[in-house]
Amino acid sequence: MSESDSDHDRAAELRAQVAAHNEAYHGRDRPSVPDSTYDELLRELKEIETRRPDLVTVDSPTLAVGATPNELFSAVEHRVPMMSLDNAMDFGELSAWHDRTIKSLGETETHAFVCELKFDGLAVSVRYENGDLAQAATRGNGRTGEDVTLNVKTIKDIPHRIENAPTVLEVRGEVYLPISRFEELNNEQLEKGDAPYANPRNTAAGSLRQKDPSVTASRKLAFWSYQLGEVVGGPKMESSEQTFDLLERLGLPVNPELQQFSDFAEVRQFCEAWMANRHSPDYEIDGVVIKIADLAQREILGSTSRAPRWAIAFKFPPEEKTTRLTTIKVSIGRTGRATPFAVLEPVFVGGSTVGMATLHNEDQVSAKDVRPGDTVIVRKAGDVIPEVVGPVRADRPAASTPWEFPKVCPSCGESLERSQGDANTYCVNRRCPARIETGISHFASRNALDIEGLGERTVRLLVEKGLVEDVGDLFALTKQQLLEVLVSDSSNETLVRNLLTAINQARECPLANLLIGLGVEHLGPSTAELLARRFGDIDTISLAAVDDIAAIDGIGPVIAKSVTNFFADDHHRAVVEKLRINGVRLDLVEGEVDVPQILAGRSIVVTGSLEGWFITREEAKQAIVARGGKSPGSVSKNTYALVVGAEAGETKLNKASDLGVPILGEPEFRQLLETGQVL
Repeated sequence: MSESDSDHDRAAELRAQVAAHNEAYHGRDRPSVPDSTYDELLRELKEIETRRPDLVTVDSPTLAVGATPNELFSAVEHRVPMMSLDNAMDFGELSAWHDRTIKSLGETETHAFVCELKFDGLAVSVRYENGDLAQAATRGNGRTGEDVTLNVKTIKDIPHRIENAPTVLEVRGEVYLPISRFEELNNEQLEKGDAPYANPRNTAAGSLRQKDPSVTASRKLAFWSYQLGEVVGGPKMESSEQTFDLLERLGLPVNPELQQFSDFAEVRQFCEAWMANRHSPDYEIDGVVIKIADLAQREILGSTSRAPRWAIAFKFPPEEKTTRLTTIKVSIGRTGRATPFAVLEPVFVGGSTVGMATLHNEDQVSAKDVRPGDTVIVRKAGDVIPEVVGPVRADRPAASTPWEFPKVCPSCGESLERSQGDANTYCVNRRCPARIETGISHFASRNALDIEGLGERTVRLLVEKGLVEDVGDLFALTKQQLLEVLVSDSSNETLVRNLLTAINQARECPLANLLIGLGVEHLGPSTAELLARRFGDIDTISLAAVDDIAAIDGIGPVIAKSVTNFFADDHHRAVVEKLRINGVRLDLVEGEVDVPQILAGRSIVVTGSLEGWFITREEAKQAIVARGGKSPGSVSKNTYALVVGAEAGETKLNKASDLGVPILGEPEFRQLLETGQVL
């Protein structure tokens, strides 16, 4: 076959693949391949079409935006096209875009760049007429979108009425699902025995495209505005800064992390910083969008058929890759829960090499239909446990058969049990070595009692030798016992001495950490703190009624029931009693008990180092939360006050000044904690 024929066939094949993946992603909100695989296919097609312009077709995906609108919704024609963005996959490509842009504008011109986070959500257009929200639409194919007006009106971030607005104001932005809300939804799914949602982006897209707006409302979506479309009767805009100022002045949410730079080296630094901290916001981002700040210069640069030349998206390294699933095993947790996990051919994804990934439960394995020998899509987000998204069915071996969940525990050999209506399977043997080991490791972990030197290997040896059957036994261990188990060279007693010191120090652990270490289901650090401050000691907590616990703001009935069930269990009560006998404090509460909720509903941001104050920055945040407030990481129009220590971030300070947010030093912060007011 000639090179000409080869290019022709490959281009046709790539067009078909990309079009199918576009429909899966944009049309059905169910991506069929990882973003990285899609980008590679599209880039290969672009390369062929650039080299062979004669192979470009009018329906090529390289010329298109998004996908055909869903017929379930009325079509909306965009008066100003909603374009896509070209991508820079590395800093070399970003520099090449910069060089092209500067050359087009002229070296002598002044250039400024605005950097925005690239949100992983769903692009929408919200149109106001005479100040009233008249219509909202998805991007669709860039020219025609889907009418989702009623659903968008359920998003609290988007006002229904804007005062002093232009006659026509079209606001463009991203609908997204906060990560914290995504986790809540998945917990609700698991409690109902239903499969968890795949990821925030797909869940946001599916939530917005519901025929019943009440379903959309229940998902609690959010919105960032970042651009204007059609505007009639509005002020003349000359810069990106003026655009964002107008959006904020009219009450539209603008992301606080955007910044403007005149030096392109600072643009790269901004990208590098967010690439390292991509998981710090409560929303998913997959890159940085860089735009020319001057609107007149944007007009000079113009656009291609699908993307503006004055903007580019710097994409972070992919966090989804494909690899081969070699086998499926089952691990046993501290509660006895049997969790299937995939053993993978190692693959580099999300900044590290992954060799194992969770499969959640029996139903998830069945629903995803992943099997040993499959090529699978693996996702990893920061420090989150990697998971298998699903198989690449086209690559499945012909002799493949479905995987079956084991009937007996791989650790103790006892039967595994699954109750009707429960998505999870359990080993109910309390003396199961795997249950004991994972329970003790959790108890000693950093978020619980933080017992230095009590790692998994040490725990396993202690359990194998029969020295510990639960966490209460840790505090009865002797030097001689540890020497016999842990030290092969009798002259090396340092490890044992350090471990005994750490165990002894753990006797004075805060009550909240003890509750976490005991493994009360659904109880996290913040709710454990609430319990500790409300009741003061573990005995009072163990005797508290469900309604009294559920009445605590921030806890609710599910956690309350879990707490009472835990302390109603004879085994758990026996462990607590063993802790008491072995000298562990059961009433050590950090901070004040029953603090008045004088900061309820208020957001107070803390920045800079508070060394030299009466509290650290983390303690400052805890003091705010203890009084009913919130302490987010960024300043917004809803921020009540900004607490400033040494070396405070200029971005937060400037934002607070621009928004008129009170800036507090140590004396003012003390006053706020005492009175709930900024004086």
